[in-house]
Amino acid sequence: MSSLQLLECPSCGKGSFKDHVAVTRHMSQPRSGCNTWLQNLICLDELNNPVNMDESDDRVNNSDMESSGFENWDEVFQGSRMEDQVHDERTPTRDSEVMDSYPDCAQSYGRGYMFLDLFNTDENSKHRVTNPYYPFSGQRDWEIDSFLSLEMIKTLPLLFSSAKELRGRAEMLPSGPRWMSQTIPTMHPTKLPVVLYWHDPLDCVSSLLNHPAFHDELDFTPHRVYTTAQRLCHVYSEWMTSDDAWNMQSALPRGATLLRTILSSDKTNISTMTGDRVAHPLLVSLANIRMSTQLKSSSNAFVLTALLPVPKFIHKNKRMRGVLEDRLIHECLDIVLRPLKLAAREGIMLSDPVGHSRYCFTPLVSYIVDTPEAMMLAAVGGKTSPVTTAMYKQFEDPFRHQPRTGATTLSQLDIARSKADPNDIEAFFREAQKFRLNGVNAPFWLDWLLSDPSHFLTPEFLHLIHHEFYDHDAKWLICAVGHTEIDFRFSVLQVITGFCHFYGGISKLKQVTGRTQRDIQRSIIAVSADAVSNTVMTAIRALMDFRYLVQSPVIDDTLLTQISMALEEFHRNKDAIIEGGFRRGQRGGVIENWYIPKLELMQSIVPSIRNTGVPLQWTANTTEHAHITEIKDPARSSNNNNYDPQICRHLDRADKCRHFDLAMSLLNNMPDSKQHSSDVDVDENVDFDADDDHDIPIDLLAMIKYPGHSRPITNYFGIAKFLQYREIGTVPMPLRSFVVERTGFHFAYDPSIRKISVDDAAIKFDLADL
Repeated sequence: MSSLQLLECPSCGKGSFKDHVAVTRHMSQPRSGCNTWLQNLICLDELNNPVNMDESDDRVNNSDMESSGFENWDEVFQGSRMEDQVHDERTPTRDSEVMDSYPDCAQSYGRGYMFLDLFNTDENSKHRVTNPYYPFSGQRDWEIDSFLSLEMIKTLPLLFSSAKELRGRAEMLPSGPRWMSQTIPTMHPTKLPVVLYWHDPLDCVSSLLNHPAFHDELDFTPHRVYTTAQRLCHVYSEWMTSDDAWNMQSALPRGATLLRTILSSDKTNISTMTGDRVAHPLLVSLANIRMSTQLKSSSNAFVLTALLPVPKFIHKNKRMRGVLEDRLIHECLDIVLRPLKLAAREGIMLSDPVGHSRYCFTPLVSYIVDTPEAMMLAAVGGKTSPVTTAMYKQFEDPFRHQPRTGATTLSQLDIARSKADPNDIEAFFREAQKFRLNGVNAPFWLDWLLSDPSHFLTPEFLHLIHHEFYDHDAKWLICAVGHTEIDFRFSVLQVITGFCHFYGGISKLKQVTGRTQRDIQRSIIAVSADAVSNTVMTAIRALMDFRYLVQSPVIDDTLLTQISMALEEFHRNKDAIIEGGFRRGQRGGVIENWYIPKLELMQSIVPSIRNTGVPLQWTANTTEHAHITEIKDPARSSNNNNYDPQICRHLDRADKCRHFDLAMSLLNNMPDSKQHSSDVDVDENVDFDADDDHDIPIDLLAMIKYPGHSRPITNYFGIAKFLQYREIGTVPMPLRSFVVERTGFHFAYDPSIRKISVDDAAIKFDLADL
């Protein structure tokens, strides 16, 4: 073999490489077709030479890993896993904790439907009796993504030859909730027609409740947890441990199931350098899904149920344009959420993942929004608290004002309607302003049973805690310490892997993310401790204590007292910040008041914890990430014109593919590998409360993962074994992948430090005895 062959790419045959490092770099380029050469060879080798390996010899002993303690990580979020059983007596939980469960609730009423039952209700189900992959010819046709990376794909007899034919077959897959559109008539002209795109939120909630991936992640029974048997100290974690859960369940019929609805909406930009294009997505989820699962973006626990319109009204008065927009949002929410409101009033029979039929009610327990949208949803005007009766001049008070209940707002609207016609928006707005309302005459929540804005507008960490810190606390300390000094102090901090290091300081940061704000919080108190007065530091440190305490996943009455004391300590010392001239506006002028809406909202966190559980479960981190997957990514694949219908079409096809992939995963792993049938004779004497479903085994449900979102795992053991027996000269040398006993190694050609002296290494890595 000539030396020239050693300098050629073994995949594409390109030559003129000076050494093996150059060949490897060429093959590692992300956009090069050669980067999959090795994996393709391994796949072909496995297809041509299938080997049955003894898993007990080549697999790491899982029992050793399970004993390391990492399997209990979920308990940090949810404590002991609560069983959906009725407990008439106290039940021990963690250590000495005692739990009282609500009796005679969340009962099942015979057999309902399972995921595969719904999957087999479409018009093409008859074709899947003989071919479960219909409208595809088989598994190879369906798993097109993995086969497109192989050269052998060209020889496969696929039923489609173009992207258009593939999309057409995707449209034939069984559908989930169907998208609908509706043109909304408006009393005042708009620049473009107002179109609402949505699908039934009750179908979305039903699909979440019935999804196999959540079969062991659902909680249906309200319970009260105490630290001791004397029941003197209440423990709050997820929503089912809150007072509202117990109170709502007591208002429902005996045996009913409480499906707690979560909503989230926020405007988001969907265009990049192409104009003012904004979407207003409405997401829906269930608080029955355990917090440890719901907070994971990969669990897809939030579903897009509507694209609210973002109209541009034609009106000479800018303030009236805002009133018209607010009214339209409430009108659209009323249209979209009407099925949920009807189910909250009358109940509906829905099925859980194992096919048990439940009598469900759907009150709204949380609406995750930022502060401006919370005020709009509560129907209050600017500079007014959405959850209390406080106005901006009362934001600095060290106590919580009376809650602004739905009944209070509706009674004020009745007075305003008695004095002005709601269709005369200017006159009605003037009357509404007397009660600090925003001019919305019919809030969407007015007929939603068991739902009150003073409760469902829950504290949201990303905006209320982290954004407040950077907008105010950090600015006070930057002003107190000095821009140059605080930047220098942050720049000389020890670099910590996994956390942001601010080489240029923090005073000139732009577009700061929530993660960056959290990284600044970890150090700013210690960095500034000796540069400001004790009173100023005490006030800011107390607010930081409050910020960290409320982020706890489990909070008891003792911790609630500490949270209240931290906020009280801030209010006792806050005047020192203004006296020092550290609270300044954008133009540098000193501000001598505390008209900060988020500061007033902090007074409502402790009552909210008692009403709805810990605020950690209501964070917008998950919903903000959902805006990327549900809105921005589909919008980028569009033609940048008329975004909404293209987003809906993209999501509809993606949802069909996910459901089809999940159904094939279930069918292929069924013990008898036969097509699931929904025509099953049901014995009325069967106890459906037992987990003995015969359609999909429970142990199979436990293995189900949400398809299509797992990262590919590189098999370095297989790569090393394959390269070991390749002919010299056909692969770059020396080998970077090899195996020593049960450990695989894969090295990069280029080290991060190419050359360093011993003395420099000792200084860089703080190795005194090197």
